[in-house]
Amino acid sequence: MSQVKVPTRRPLRVGPASAVLRWRPLLVLLGSLVVLLAAFVVNIGLGEYPISPAQVLATLLGSGDRADNVIVWELRMPRSLTALLVGAALGLAGALTQTLARNPLASPDMLGITWGAGTAATAVIVFGGAAGSAAGMLAQLGLPLVALLGGLLTGLAVYLLAYRRGVDNYRLVLVGVGVSALAGNATYWLLSVGDVNDAGRAMVWLTGSLNARGWEHVGPVAVALLVVVPLTLLGAHVLGALQFDDDTIRGLGVRMTAARAAMLLSAVALASIATAAAGPVQFVALATPQIALRLSRTSRPPLLASLVLGAVLVVASDVIARTAFGTLELPVGVVTAILGGPYLIYLLVRRYREVRA
Repeated sequence: MSQVKVPTRRPLRVGPASAVLRWRPLLVLLGSLVVLLAAFVVNIGLGEYPISPAQVLATLLGSGDRADNVIVWELRMPRSLTALLVGAALGLAGALTQTLARNPLASPDMLGITWGAGTAATAVIVFGGAAGSAAGMLAQLGLPLVALLGGLLTGLAVYLLAYRRGVDNYRLVLVGVGVSALAGNATYWLLSVGDVNDAGRAMVWLTGSLNARGWEHVGPVAVALLVVVPLTLLGAHVLGALQFDDDTIRGLGVRMTAARAAMLLSAVALASIATAAAGPVQFVALATPQIALRLSRTSRPPLLASLVLGAVLVVASDVIARTAFGTLELPVGVVTAILGGPYLIYLLVRRYREVRA
């Protein structure tokens, strides 16, 4: 009898480290980077003084004229770069939470983390100028740190409320939806009792707006990504183990509680700081990991592809928000909500059918 040779994947070795090279996820990642670059260049070129993509690229490479340099680097780059970083942070946060919960509905939006960060930031925006108040003292920490604190407290509350000799996936999502509703109502209460002008400013921020973003908004998200991305990539093998049931995870020798806590902390930090930079940009963390999963055909949402596709979704949504209605510019969160709402309905129907089957 002739033997049939089964093709095997050879591991890629770099010194003591090794990994299995899968071509499809790699091609998805490279294709997403190309789309991201195109959307990024187009977004920078939009405005009252339009700049062609060729001129934008020339300016980015250092050969643009003086006027283009001022417009690109000082006026438009902070907004586009904030969109890119916020989308990347939300995409990665969504991939982490969905892998940890083993549930495609688990995202910082659905678990209440985004709304918790938004509630804390809204309190600072509305009452931050009141001398001696709690919000005034928190305002001294800065909006990113306050949002991070709000997100951490919300994530801790969801985890503790869902914990019953372990964390059940569906219970985690249900508790998160409830906490999200409470945080949302608390936010609207803050808007109703605050000053009209401050409440209006906070309401614009709550829709997920990239208007008037500056370099001060770029820094915190960039630092968060620089810290969290290497840590999550180093712990990617732990995420692979966490997709199994608890008994299997213990059998593999993974410290389940510590691993989940570390990855959940990373997801909360990314989502909270992204929310502080641009407001609650809805459905990005929910949709992009599932899109990356289906394109890559992997067993769990791929981290880097989710990161890049999150950036693509926010930057492309910003382009749509700035061009779809002529001179009327929409907040980017409105566009992501319009795109993500039907996808959420699809996921709910799909999960219901899976449970019934």
